[in-house]
Amino acid sequence: MNRRSAILGLLLLTVLGSPALCQRLNPVQWSVEPQQAAAPPGSKAVYLLTARLDPGWHLYALNVPKPINPTSIRIGENQAVASVEVYQPRPRTIFDPNFGFNVDSYEGQAVFRIELGLAKDAPAGPVEISFLTRFQACNAKMCLPPRRVESAASLLIDPAARPATIAPIPPGYTLFDPNARPPAAGGAPPAPAAASGGLLAFVLVAFGFGLAAIFTPCVFPMIPITVSYFLNKPAGSRARSLADALLFSLGIVVLFSALGLAATAILGPFGVVQLGSNVWVNTFVALVFLAFGLSLLGAFEITIPSGVLTRLTLASQGGGVLGTLLMGLTFSLSAFACVGPFVGTLLAASVSGGGARPFAGMLAFAIGLATPFFFLALFPSYLKRMPRSGGWLERVKVVMGFLVLVAMFKYLSDVDQVMQWNLLTRERFLAVWIVLFALAGLYLLGILRLRGGGADDGPGPVRLLIGAAFVALAVSLLPGLSGARLGELDAYVPPPSASAPAAAGDYRAALAKAQSEGKRVFVSFTGHACTNCRWMESNMFTRPEIAAAMKDYVLVELFTDGTDTASAQNQALENTKFSTVAIPYYAILDPDEKVVASFPGLTRDPREFLRFLRSGMH
Repeated sequence: MNRRSAILGLLLLTVLGSPALCQRLNPVQWSVEPQQAAAPPGSKAVYLLTARLDPGWHLYALNVPKPINPTSIRIGENQAVASVEVYQPRPRTIFDPNFGFNVDSYEGQAVFRIELGLAKDAPAGPVEISFLTRFQACNAKMCLPPRRVESAASLLIDPAARPATIAPIPPGYTLFDPNARPPAAGGAPPAPAAASGGLLAFVLVAFGFGLAAIFTPCVFPMIPITVSYFLNKPAGSRARSLADALLFSLGIVVLFSALGLAATAILGPFGVVQLGSNVWVNTFVALVFLAFGLSLLGAFEITIPSGVLTRLTLASQGGGVLGTLLMGLTFSLSAFACVGPFVGTLLAASVSGGGARPFAGMLAFAIGLATPFFFLALFPSYLKRMPRSGGWLERVKVVMGFLVLVAMFKYLSDVDQVMQWNLLTRERFLAVWIVLFALAGLYLLGILRLRGGGADDGPGPVRLLIGAAFVALAVSLLPGLSGARLGELDAYVPPPSASAPAAAGDYRAALAKAQSEGKRVFVSFTGHACTNCRWMESNMFTRPEIAAAMKDYVLVELFTDGTDTASAQNQALENTKFSTVAIPYYAILDPDEKVVASFPGLTRDPREFLRFLRSGMH
């Protein structure tokens, strides 16, 4: 397995769950303040335990339900303390995008009141009281692992001291009963449309997502690697080949499902979706694909360390189980960065459906992803008996190098779009693509030669047609340099500077404008790195009948995949009001925010979308 592919997966796991990262992130500071310096035995002592939170972070109330980790407060073992009462302030009930339902939490500052009943036989003298707090801090994009913090305060137990005057419980404070059953996780919005259908239909959609994911840039290059791995395994019986293929596929299914569910538990559905638009992930993937592309073009050779090869060989010779499972694990880690948007949308739809949907959906997705590789793992044992391939394999390698570089610039474009740098404009992006496609075509036609390519007798009919197709593709992109539409390819290239109907980005301002103009609001939930969003904007919104209908609305465009506060607010709005994390997602609202109509996802039928627009008109 390629070392850089494995590094990508390990980096993702490191970012998601590194203890060092969690230690550096310390958004909650705890302190304890005694309300008296001394107290006699048998009296009460009051302490205020304060949590101060960094902006954007929150922690949960003492009585929130599972699977959330509630805040818990207890006193360390102390013979001077006979009873403990914990009063919590009134929390705010807000929608939490990490878990998908309303939950009681605290932001800014939370002051807990703790009343200690001192034992009647408490010995006189100073005593240290330890307050042991366990809590989980989250923001709109992720939750840190639960932490334990110990705070300490001193108290002088003096029989001669006067009992402290206990102030009344402040308004809004309630006594926490640790034996009371927490309320059910409520406030969850109704199930999305995807979850309202039958389980079989949902599973089929998930399986289709898995099959489609094979064409993502992180997964597709694994095809030759998988074939090469199984070609190099010792020859065996047909039953042994079948067992190896099944084991490899099972490794993908089990390990990939576990990785997807674990990442969703840590980041939430939106966090997983955001892997597809995360600047650091896309930058790293672009660098990996740059190395892949240059290697395929012959700039250097990427080799696996001999120690790794030795271990994998020994594992394969010892039954092949460990080597095959390691192959499946590395595949899952390498693929996860690209298929995160598939997984996030799938899990977000399945969680609200409850029951077996989350497990069944992830299982079906992983099976769909593993199915092509099952056949690739099964048949190399027969391909091994065929004559050695000729120069066509070298030509395929070179063309794949150009195509990998094409994919690399798509990742760089996503980074540029999310960060709004506007460095890789539509014109510059297309210029690079035109050159790369043209070079691939000229190479296949025999016009371009690479050093070390060996003798070439000229292109045959198939090679000639493929080379001509690449050149034709490069020529077809030329009109895009002057702003012309490119049809299906508009989903993958940066949008032109003047895109179809202009839309505001302020939801509240759009509602106010609709109120003043007597119109309704057309809301477009979109993303900077969303290909389906770009397709709709370039190929649907620009149609004359669609553009005319949209003029009757106040348009607002809400990005959900950015790293700013506005994107986090847009995420919460979409999930709270429409019970989905999918983009694109379109809705028509009254100025009072009443939903009139909604339209999920992409459509290629203008009549269907026009019916949706007309259904929301007065």
